[in-house]
Amino acid sequence: MAKNKIKTRKSIAKVLNKRKNDYKIGSHGSRHNTGSKNGKFNRKARKGSTLSKADQSRFKNILK
Repeated sequence: MAKNKIKTRKSIAKVLNKRKNDYKIGSHGSRHNTGSKNGKFNRKARKGSTLSKADQSRFKNILK
């Protein structure tokens, strides 16, 4: 009998982008209602950031 597979968490997979050595994640608050937020916040939100090493090790089996 086959081993049980770990399902991909689609909610996480839609937010993260796999790069060569890490994952890119968007900034919070940049999805909607950006007209009421100030320009400084919106500019910072465009850049995004990388997922921390601790979170990468937690998600490596879930995200394949």
